[in-house]
Amino acid sequence: MKLNDIKPAPGARQPRHRVGRGIGSGWGKTAGLGHKGQHARAGGYHKVGFEGGQMPLHRRLPKRGFTSLTRSETAEVRLSDLQDMKAVDIDFAALQAERVVPRGALRAKVIVSGSLSRSVTLKGVMASKGARAAIEAAGGRVEDAAEKKAEKKLPKKTKG
Repeated sequence: MKLNDIKPAPGARQPRHRVGRGIGSGWGKTAGLGHKGQHARAGGYHKVGFEGGQMPLHRRLPKRGFTSLTRSETAEVRLSDLQDMKAVDIDFAALQAERVVPRGALRAKVIVSGSLSRSVTLKGVMASKGARAAIEAAGGRVEDAAEKKAEKKLPKKTKG
């Protein structure tokens, strides 16, 4: 078999209808567009889903669900990934250095998946409740950026 021998299956290719070419063709006079009206004329079509002024189906149905705009910016890190890492003090830069998080991520969150048996310290990386409990059970700790901000703020002195 050669490329120039390949042909479409019989009946797969039919000649196109030449509309508006006389009554004998079967596509004469109105050329398959029917009599008058919007669909018989050039250029006038309503938008997709238009129901003649009735409230369209996509607007009658209730809105449901939520799509997070920042989902792609947050990378999920498994406990098993932390187990395989060499670093003990783990921050976002360490996760990027060991290619645990993708290049486009802006933040990371540790989730419960796999197991952790060594002690690690998370700094500035989010963690779910279960992941936090698993890290602390393994002898590690989680330092949040919010906790650091709270430590830096000192109460204002009042005159008196």
